[in-house]
Amino acid sequence: MKKWLPAVLLAGAFLISLYVGATQIDNFWSAIFNPGSNEILWQIRFPRVTAAVIVGAALGVAGLLAQGACNNAVAEPAILGTAAGASFGAVLAISSGLVEVGTIGAIACGTIGALLTTSLTFKLAAIRGALSSFALIIVGIAVSAIFTSLVGIASAMVSRADARSISFWSFGSLALITSDNLIGISITTAIGLFIAWKIAPALDRLSLGDATAFHLGVNVARIRLVALIALSILAGGAVSTVGSIAFIGLAAPHIARFIYGPSHRQLVAHSAIIGALIVVIADTLSRTIAQPNELPIGLATALLGAPVLIALVAFNNNVWRTQ
Repeated sequence: MKKWLPAVLLAGAFLISLYVGATQIDNFWSAIFNPGSNEILWQIRFPRVTAAVIVGAALGVAGLLAQGACNNAVAEPAILGTAAGASFGAVLAISSGLVEVGTIGAIACGTIGALLTTSLTFKLAAIRGALSSFALIIVGIAVSAIFTSLVGIASAMVSRADARSISFWSFGSLALITSDNLIGISITTAIGLFIAWKIAPALDRLSLGDATAFHLGVNVARIRLVALIALSILAGGAVSTVGSIAFIGLAAPHIARFIYGPSHRQLVAHSAIIGALIVVIADTLSRTIAQPNELPIGLATALLGAPVLIALVAFNNNVWRTQ
């Protein structure tokens, strides 16, 4: 039962999210089994909730890859500068009028930005020789702060209406999602999940330390590079589509590890499901608790994810354990 519980909860949360909203859907179950029969359900809510699942899965696995590649329990896209880089790349392209939010062009720009900032973080952290986990976190926070500031500057240079839209989007929002936006984010998430699944056994060995992993036959530099590329693809696609969403990359892998243990093959699947569950619940809350207004989803995920993470650390000292 424990194995399937998050998936069952996700299915339930998905249906509840489709049902609740500012407008009540009559004959809900009839509409569910007749695609296209209700415009609000199939044109607005279904793409939005589906995007929440995809984005949550992408950010959950991105956090797992960050922690595995760095062998650091607090590593995640926001801390490594990956999310800020993705935001900057997407906002720069969007504010320049080159692409629109959620398009494949925006996703490509966000992914490039994510990859560049993540690479910059690792290069600066290793500037004195061996890569230090402490230096990685400090440098990542600094890089994230720099590029977050650049996003603010880019927002200030556009029209007031565009600036407000970018500002709201930067805190995370699925309000602008349409069926067309699902294509690009689905592709990047599928690619990232496939790579994560393939390198999972190597990440198990890497969690024992670089020296031990090397003696067990792991090409440490290559696996770390592949993990960071996958991390950038996942986070870049998610952030450039819906903006920055806090705590998913940090909380989802820890919750999965607490329930299912340290095997990365299991953690890839369960981090994706738990990340999706958190985002679906958070999005449902963000668009219902302050009707007719809508809250940025990043606020809801922080309120949901932070207490869970604190509880895990407080009541379980072995959240970050190796095989």
